[in-house]
Amino acid sequence: MITLYALKQSRAYRIAWLLELLGVDYDIEISERNVETHFAPESLKKIHPLGKSPMIKDGNLVLAESGAIVEYLINKYGQHTALKPRHDAANYTDYLFWLHYAEGSLMPLLVMSLVFRKIDAQKMPFYAKPIARKITDGVRNSFINPQLKLHLAFIEQSLHNKTWLLGETLTGADIMMGFPLQAALSRTDMTLPAITAYVERIESEPAYVRAEQRIGQLTLL
Repeated sequence: MITLYALKQSRAYRIAWLLELLGVDYDIEISERNVETHFAPESLKKIHPLGKSPMIKDGNLVLAESGAIVEYLINKYGQHTALKPRHDAANYTDYLFWLHYAEGSLMPLLVMSLVFRKIDAQKMPFYAKPIARKITDGVRNSFINPQLKLHLAFIEQSLHNKTWLLGETLTGADIMMGFPLQAALSRTDMTLPAITAYVERIESEPAYVRAEQRIGQLTLL
């Protein structure tokens, strides 16, 4: 039996979604974030030294890092599914690209955007606020916002006239990309019809709905 250690409003949703798609029996232990820091509770460090979510326990194996978990679960339990193209398939390299792009390129920008919003919300002396705002706005305008615009335009074009990232078949690439695109839509005013429709398909996909019912509705910070 697999145990998924999950935080609400985290990447754990993608792992629960994958487990539902695979039809694998699993237990789920949901932890609450620290009210002040929004970090995972210290108790998760008893499971893995990093104390992050998601983590899974499969027999004697404890595995963190959502990308690694997705690859592990598909390789072990999804060999006879369409969740991963064959190594000699024409779209296998596209699969690899999206699988690693999600955390390697897109999520760092979204995390930086979140961090800078938290800086803006921090209490500080009135005379320091304009200086801090000038710095954060400068970083946003010179780096974060242009890069997000570039990446989201690229993804929008990549999804044009497609149901899923590789075409008509849902794969692990979509499992990985779903969460960052859900986050991106909550933090941009760009018009992104293809991405919006894609996220709506994810959120109405039956296995995703079952996963959300177990963890709770995803509401991004």
